[in-house]
Amino acid sequence: MTDQAIATPRPASSVERYLDAETRLWQHYGLAPRNRFVDIALPRARLRILEAGSGPPVLFIHGTVGPGSWPSLIASMPGFRSLVLDRPGWGLSTPVEYPRRGYRSYVADLMAGSLDALDIDRVDVVGGSIGDVWALSFAERHPDRVGRIVLLGGGPIVSEVRVPGVIRALASPIGALMVRLPVSEDRLRSMLRESGHSTSLEDGRVADEFFAWRLASANDTKSMRHERDMVRGIVRGSGWRPGFMFDEDQLARIDQPTMLVYGTADPTGSIDIWRRVTGALPHGELHLMEGAGHHPWFDDASLVATRVSRFLADPAGGSGAATAA
Repeated sequence: MTDQAIATPRPASSVERYLDAETRLWQHYGLAPRNRFVDIALPRARLRILEAGSGPPVLFIHGTVGPGSWPSLIASMPGFRSLVLDRPGWGLSTPVEYPRRGYRSYVADLMAGSLDALDIDRVDVVGGSIGDVWALSFAERHPDRVGRIVLLGGGPIVSEVRVPGVIRALASPIGALMVRLPVSEDRLRSMLRESGHSTSLEDGRVADEFFAWRLASANDTKSMRHERDMVRGIVRGSGWRPGFMFDEDQLARIDQPTMLVYGTADPTGSIDIWRRVTGALPHGELHLMEGAGHHPWFDDASLVATRVSRFLADPAGGSGAATAA
């Protein structure tokens, strides 16, 4: 008998572990998105975009929960070319140095540059959490590039919205330690409960694959370190930096049809605040979801997808009314 060397499997790199978790998450929802990279000159960045489906283009801008928050919603929205942006520093996108002033113009130009690289003139935009600010900023600075806007969950749109505790902590000196410590699934579940998703967690509506992806994002990439850098550019002390939020006059100049979907268990903002925001938008409408949390599609992806799809396809829209689920 001849001795044979046994090959030792090469340990997976952190990037490979992240991509494996990401692939499993999208596959769980029956999706296999295409991987795109775009290089932007001003501001300089190399951004990654995942593209799924075909039809009218829709740009999805995530919040601090990350780009892996979108597959459950996109899977329920056939008939669209869904473009999921890894915000700078997230996933495989390069980080950028966010300005202390001019944040809204900066992120709007990032999105415009991304569309230029994709050879897309005009899109509808769906934002979640701080992605709401990105969506409105894009419409404000490049109105001819944006068709319709969907804002999912409360975002730091107006000054009445207080900075969430976890975001204040992230911006503080202790945040430097927070983003370097390993994250556990128990901690992720606790964060979702604090965001108003207790019932959905108990019912198993948030997929195991999402938790695996989010753990890989936190522990195998520097996404949260880069997110902290971004947060420090928009938070000062216990409040938002001046000029980061929109005032009513600025909202009144956003002429695109805009739909807000807000869960009544969302701790960010309040129903009264979002009624005022809706009223300030020339073509705004508010949909309330009873018992839903900060990411309302986590609680009922089918319902949110139906509302978003109908709104994006509706040539009228912008009723200004508030409706409840």
